[in-house]
Amino acid sequence: MASGTLADEIRLKLGELSPAERKVGRVMLAGYPAAGFETIATIAERAAVSAPTVLRFVGRLGFRGYPDFQAALRTELDERSASPLSLYESAVHTTSGGEDDSDQSLLQLGSRLFATALTQSLAELPPHDVNRATQLLADPKRRIVLAGGRFTHLLAQYLGLHLMQLRDDVMFLPDRDVERTSVLAALTRRDVLVVFDYRRYEEDKVAMAQLVREQGGKVVLFTDTWLSPVTAHAEVVLPSQVTSPSPYDSLVPTMAVIETIVAAVIVSLGEAAHQRLRLGEDVAQRVGLV
Repeated sequence: MASGTLADEIRLKLGELSPAERKVGRVMLAGYPAAGFETIATIAERAAVSAPTVLRFVGRLGFRGYPDFQAALRTELDERSASPLSLYESAVHTTSGGEDDSDQSLLQLGSRLFATALTQSLAELPPHDVNRATQLLADPKRRIVLAGGRFTHLLAQYLGLHLMQLRDDVMFLPDRDVERTSVLAALTRRDVLVVFDYRRYEEDKVAMAQLVREQGGKVVLFTDTWLSPVTAHAEVVLPSQVTSPSPYDSLVPTMAVIETIVAAVIVSLGEAAHQRLRLGEDVAQRVGLV
């Protein structure tokens, strides 16, 4: 098995599967992770394939049988729902005493964990998702609406502020209920909802994504390797590692993914991005903001 989640593995292998096995993979991803706990017969019926095809599918993922696949999924779900408190209480900390308490050891641990997580996150990003995200975010005919969570609203703002300097029609989903409802109700097929949703996933993000999809819009999801339930409604899924030396999930790898996407959008927009940046500088100077 490759590092990451079962959903990562399925998505990476889709191109290698037979057409029938690919149908099983898409059914699994569409209902992930709940679909993985359905019976073989149910999955086969939903995918319009035979039961042996479902068994071949899990075999292609490296499992000896369906029970092994479901056991791995249960383990993943335990990690997926972890909170900072549960991580704190269950982790073996380097700050538990002795020599490992030193600042030097924490710096070394942080260097190792962050470097590995960042490298792995960028290496495991599906190129077709990066390309599709770039197409959607660089399309001047589309409006971009960004929404984050408890901590990840910071990431939504970071991406959004960059996009605002490069193109028109970029906005953040408002916090106040009336304004938020108004924006969501007005979304159309030309809109792209960019969602940041990491473990301890927020139910409202799923509802928003489903609403946008029903209205013909597109959803770009930034998430962790356990994959937010928003995945079922997303056009693009960009997962990142969240390993850190503390009980809190790291946002460092996601920041690198964001900056990679921003670079790709700049390349895609070409001279239009240059002109938009120049206009922004001129306006800022005229009104005394620089």
